[in-house]
Order: sequence, then C-alpha cells, then structure tokens
Amino acid sequence: MSTDTARTAAPDESAQRRREQRGWYFYDWACSVYSTSVLTVFLGPYLTEIAKSAADPDGYVHPLGIPVRAGSYFAYTVSASVVVSILVMPLAGAAADRTGRKKPLLAAAAYLGAAATAGMFFLDGDRYLLGGLLLIVANASLAVSMVLYNAYLPQIAPPEERDAVSSRGWAFGYASGALVLMANLVLFLAHDSFGVSESTAVRICLASAGVWWGAFTLVPLRRLRDRRKEPSAAAAHGWGQLAATVRDMRRHPHTLAFLLAYLVYNDGVQTVISQASVYGSEELGLDQSTLIVAVLLVQVLAVVGALAMGRMARTYGAKRTILGSLAAWTVTIGAGFFLPAGAPAWFFVLAAGIGLVLGGTQALSRSLFSHLVPPGKEAEYFSAYEISDRGMAWLGPLIFGLTYQLTGSYRDAIGSLVAFFVIGFALLARVPVRRAVRDAGNPVPDRI
Repeated sequence: MSTDTARTAAPDESAQRRREQRGWYFYDWACSVYSTSVLTVFLGPYLTEIAKSAADPDGYVHPLGIPVRAGSYFAYTVSASVVVSILVMPLAGAAADRTGRKKPLLAAAAYLGAAATAGMFFLDGDRYLLGGLLLIVANASLAVSMVLYNAYLPQIAPPEERDAVSSRGWAFGYASGALVLMANLVLFLAHDSFGVSESTAVRICLASAGVWWGAFTLVPLRRLRDRRKEPSAAAAHGWGQLAATVRDMRRHPHTLAFLLAYLVYNDGVQTVISQASVYGSEELGLDQSTLIVAVLLVQVLAVVGALAMGRMARTYGAKRTILGSLAAWTVTIGAGFFLPAGAPAWFFVLAAGIGLVLGGTQALSRSLFSHLVPPGKEAEYFSAYEISDRGMAWLGPLIFGLTYQLTGSYRDAIGSLVAFFVIGFALLARVPVRRAVRDAGNPVPDRI
C-alpha cells in the first residue's frame, strides 16, 4: 500500500468506527426505556396490585400450585426470568462467535423482548400469570440482546477509547429513559384529561416502552457491521461452548476473579433497580407520581454520573473509580434503611445518590471487562459476563422476597442488599487488573 493510500484508508477506517459507535449507542437508547419505565417504575407496583387482587384471603397467590405471598410475586418472577436468561445466553454467545453473525441474533432477541413488553398493555384484572410470563420473556430477551450488544465494544473501540465509549452508551440509555419517563409522567398525572383510567395509563406506559425499544433498534441494526466467519458445527452446541469458555477462563484466573466480584456487586445494583419502587410504594407509602419523579431524577443524574465517572477513570483508572462507587452504594443503601415513611424529600435524596453512581458503575465495569477478553472471543466471554450479570441476579430479588416473606418488612428487605456491595468491594479490590489485561493478550492502557 502506498503512503497516500494508507493516509486515505486511516481516516476512512476512523470514520467507519465513529459511525458504528454512534449506532451502537442507540441500542442503549432503545432498550433502556424497558429497564426504566417497565422494570423500575411501573411493573413492580402494578403487578403486585394485580397479584393482590387475585390473592386468597390469606394474601397468597398460587402460581403452579405454589403458595406465594402476593407482595413477593414480582421479586420471585424477576428471579425466574434470570434462570431462563442463564439457559439461553450461552447458546446465543456461542453462535455469534462461531458464525460472526451477531446482528440477526441481536434483532431476534430485541424484537421478541419488545413484543413481550408491548403485550403488557393487556395486563388487567387478575392476570398476574400473564404478567409474570411477559416479564420472564422480556427480561430473558433483554439479557440475550445485551450479550450480543456488549460483544461489539472491543470491535468498535480501541483500548484507549473504551471507557469513554461505554460511558457514552450508558449516558444515551439514561437520557432516553428520562425522556420517555417525562412523557409517562404527563400521561399518568393527567390521565383524566386524556380520558383514560389510571390503570389504563399505566398499561399504555408499559406498552409504549416496547414500541420504543423496537423502533430505535433499527438504528444499530443499520450501522453495526458483522465480522463474518464461516459457520461451524460447534455453533449449535452452546453449552459445550460455555464449558469450553469456563475451561479457557481457568487459564485467566484474574478475569474469572473480576467476574466473581462483578457477579456479587452487580446483583445488588440490579436488585435496587428492580425493587426500589416496590420499597417506596409499599414500605414508605409514596404514591406513583412521587416514584416516577424519583426515578426521573435517577435517570437525569445517571447521565451526569456516567460521563463524570468516565472522566474520573482517565485520571484514577476504572478499577479505583468503580471501588469508589461501591463505597458510595454502601452508604446510600444503608441510609435507605432509615428513610422515614411518607417523606418524599428524603426519598429524592436517596434517588439522587443512586443516580450519581448508577451509570458509572455499570459503564466502567463493562469497559474494564472488555480489556480482560482474549481477542476473537468477545461474544463468548460477554456471554459469561452477562451470566455473571444475571447469574446471581436471581439471588438479590430472592433474598429481598424471602426477607419480606419472613419479616413482613420491606425495610428489612432493602437493608439486606448492603452485603452485596461490601462483599463486591472486597473481591474487586483483590483483582490485579493490569496483570489480567496482559494475561488476556491485550495492550495495557496507561490508566486502568
């Protein structure tokens, strides 16, 4: 290649990379609305009320003949969705790495999840079983799509850009969540003016998240490029590939150690996200409009927090920044245990604390892990990452639900989550990340 040709090729390659990065951000923009409007705000309290309307005189529903306190049904359903996610993610990750065809798999997972979410419009009366089924399908689909989405990160961003690119992706997601949640707030508070009941307004908010998810998924599907490989027969054996991945990770014990730490502290993060509205409504006696404003505050501050922590990582490194965020999580959730009932102002303070650390913790964890992945095994390893994301994510909601079932107190349930951040901090502090990057065969950034 001549010098002139090389000079022309470099800008073209850079422009293509930027185009893919911008398209990649839009999947966060598309799917984060589900996490915000559905999982965090509306579905927990709404499905809990549906379960209560179907409960027997003792306050229990009986899915599959199992007695479950109606107030624990949502938490248990989230746990069940995690189990389903764990079963299907290895299949998707193995197929993506063996064939190089991430986009068709991403499209299938995204649109199945979007359809299940749109179907939540039909939740009314005592249809708690339908609500549980749609939640399981949507959550599992989101988990599979995130395996494929995250696996693009090492392909579209060189090492020195990954913290910033990952943080921008999360910022896009939280900005999207805030925008849609503002529209939801208008509809919910003024539902009489729109001629709909409160429950119908909630169902519209749930369904609109599915429509949004499906519509904006078109952007990354147009811009991201598959790095095609010849199909391999091994692609059909996802569980065999997962076993091979685990064996391969044993040659990278520091990568495995990071996954263990992430598994623990991220379970605390995910449980706070999914159960905070239930805590606010059932224990603190806050109304739905207060919860929506609080979550909106989380979304806005999470954009600021994600970008700010991305900048902090340039100075202090991703690991130290994550450790700082885990210390902040511990203090914030510990303080949440003592919040007085019927005091929205203090709940907003709690929401602000969560928002400032939420996006950065997730974004920097993703970018840090991308440095620990051996080249050519992105989807395979990110499948294991998502399993770590989801793999013990059943435990947090389960502990939350069991604590409530045993004590009858959501305050005790939220307090039990502090342990996840304390243990996660201790485990992450022991991981030598620079050595882990070298062992994975990747260049070590100046700050990590």
